[in-house]
Amino acid sequence: MNRVLLLIKGLGRGGAEQLLASAARYLDRDRFTYEVAYLLPWKDALVGELESAGLPAHCLQGGQGAGWVARLRSLVRERGFQLVHAHSPVPAVGARLGLPRRADVRIVYTEHNLWERYHRATYWANALTFSRNDYVFAVSHQVHASIRYPPPLRSLRMPPIETRYYGIDPAPARPWETADGVLEELGIPRGTPVVGTVANFKPGKGHGYLLPAAERVREVFPDVRFVIVGQGPLEPAVRRKTRELGLESTFVFAGYREDASTVMAAFDVLAVPSIHDGLSIALLEAMSLGRPAVVTRAGGNPEVVRDGEHGVVVPPADPDALAEGIITLLRDGGLRARLGEAAKRRTADFDIRAAVRRTEEIYQGLLR
Repeated sequence: MNRVLLLIKGLGRGGAEQLLASAARYLDRDRFTYEVAYLLPWKDALVGELESAGLPAHCLQGGQGAGWVARLRSLVRERGFQLVHAHSPVPAVGARLGLPRRADVRIVYTEHNLWERYHRATYWANALTFSRNDYVFAVSHQVHASIRYPPPLRSLRMPPIETRYYGIDPAPARPWETADGVLEELGIPRGTPVVGTVANFKPGKGHGYLLPAAERVREVFPDVRFVIVGQGPLEPAVRRKTRELGLESTFVFAGYREDASTVMAAFDVLAVPSIHDGLSIALLEAMSLGRPAVVTRAGGNPEVVRDGEHGVVVPPADPDALAEGIITLLRDGGLRARLGEAAKRRTADFDIRAAVRRTEEIYQGLLR
């Protein structure tokens, strides 16, 4: 039985982390034994879910500094892992440097972000050790295109790289029978236009551009509500800005929700104002519910949503264009329905089961 360790920075509720949980039920346990390791002990929201799915989770960070690399090395040796699949650059760098080549442990890496968006230290550490990968998946063509060695490193080996959309769990979402329960809980009157965003409050997610866009939308739809699902370090700044702009009655901060797909079922429109993005899993989930989206031309999202076919695509960092896209969809219920139905069909191309099968094909080839 081949033993695989899935390695990630944290197990909080983020896109890359949720992919591990979504994939868990479709892993081939006849060919592979899986376990998970992560670095950040305070990001453990998915530990219980993974362990219930039969994936033991190990926290490597017992203190400050890089001691976790030694713990990773010990874990790989003691548990007999033959392949490590890393989903974050920092733990990937630790695996590349910390696992001796003579141990013949294969390393697979999934790149979830654009290289130019990394902190410079992370960028250089990732680039300097990248050749140690045996195989690389990129979550979108845009991410794939960003993987380029800087001039001083261009003599390094470039490992095989494949674009692989990870997608979503095809198990049917179970929204409440109607959206009324969600709207009531959030204090939104029935019949109110609802625009939603599902993203943690991080710099690349573009919340700062959603606020001036909301001002413009409110001029046309005075009773509109913007629902933000998520948490993160920038939340206090976004809340403060809504107060400064007089948008307190327009915005509903829903916080972290385990039932995010249920909340999305209450949206009329999903807004994805990202400045940069690998590929938004929330976007795919909303599309699977038949919700049309206004997305920015950032990362892999416009590879999923074709403008005028599945939703509306606008330039990033452009609140006016974002507002116009939202207004267009809110004005035309027939258009929303048509785009939403096309979006639902589109998600058949983004099935986590296909991603798991392809990933395990690569594992099998590397472990022969």
